[in-house]
Parts: sequence; structure tokens; C-alpha cells
Amino acid sequence: MSKIIVDNSNLIWSIASRFKDRGYEMQDLYQIGCIGLIKSIKRFDTSFEVKLSTYAVPYILGEIKRFVRDDGLLKVSRSIKELSYRIKIVQKEYLDKKGRELEIDELAKVLKANKEDILIAIDSSVRPESIDKTIGDSDDLTLMDKLKSNIDQEKEIINRITVKDLMGKLDEKSKKIIMLRYFRGKTQCQVANLMGISQVQVSRMEKRILNNMKMSLTQAI
Repeated sequence: MSKIIVDNSNLIWSIASRFKDRGYEMQDLYQIGCIGLIKSIKRFDTSFEVKLSTYAVPYILGEIKRFVRDDGLLKVSRSIKELSYRIKIVQKEYLDKKGRELEIDELAKVLKANKEDILIAIDSSVRPESIDKTIGDSDDLTLMDKLKSNIDQEKEIINRITVKDLMGKLDEKSKKIIMLRYFRGKTQCQVANLMGISQVQVSRMEKRILNNMKMSLTQAI
């Protein structure tokens, strides 16, 4: 076990460094990341057809994020908090009157804010879920346990968790596409309508962006 931790120490430090500006000791974050790695080792199965380092990413990241969240020091700017609150008020009023919620572009017009800030504000109000959270009435069955029998779903979860941490490297248009597709659950057609381009363009751009993000992740590991 110790050798595996040493062999993957660069991976743990890499993930922990993403939280270095949030008031935590790096050594503490590294130790928390080690706990995540140990959890991934216990659940790892060679039949998953992925490397341990790749499989361990969501465990390490999830463990550190849970620590940051539970410690109550995860900061969101005041302007984003205020925008998030205004969005909730406007959405509730519109839902009561019209029976539906406003789309992103509609919110941007009503609140006189750009769409990117609207998306960030909405995302900031969503409490993150851990892949180690127990499911149903069971104290032992977690989301990751449930995914063990389905490799495709497991890969999708890993992509969803890691993609957010690669967002900072994207240009604004690419970031917007990924935010709409993977954080807002929009279809390619809906994204195309919001951005004023064709569905085919969205499809091509999304494929290129994801390929670049996967390459970045591979290089980081």
C-alpha cells in the first residue's frame, strides 16, 4: 500500500494543488488525498479497463472536496452569491406566473447579466455530491459501488468530475459549451440555439474540446 501511495504521490499533489489558494496547508490536503487514493485501491478492479491512476482521480478529488465543503471554507464571491439569490427570486416569480422557469438567455436579459455569470451563479448554488455517498437505505452501498457493474457509466462519472477542474484552461466559448452540456444538461440542439450556431458545429466543437481536455488530464497524470 505504501509503495502505491508513493508511486502516485505526484497525482495527489497535483490534485491537492488546485485548492492551494483556499487557506489550507498543502500537507493537510495531501493527507486527505491519500485517504481518497486508499479508498480507490480498495475498490479497484482490473476488469474496469482503466489505469489505477485514472480510476483514483474522482476518489482523491472527492475526498478533498468533501473536506473543503465540510470545513466550511469554500468561498464564493459576494457578487456571485447575490446573483444566485436574484436568480432564485426571479425564477420563482416567473414559475408562479407562467408555469415554467426562464432560460439562461432570458435570465441574462432580465437581470442584465452575461450568460457566463448566470451559469456560474446557478452552479455555485448546487451542493456537490460525493461518489462515496450511500444510496437508499443502505449504509454500505455507494454510488461508485453501483457503477462497478457498468464500465460506461463509471467512465462518464469520472469525466463529469474531472471536467470541471479542467474548465479554467478553456476559452470562453469552449467553457460555455461544456458548462451548458455537462453542468446544465442541455442538448446539443439547445446549446446551438443559445449560442446562435448549428447543432453540427456544437457537436464538432464539443468533440474537439473533450479530446483536448482528455489529453490535458493524461498529461497531468
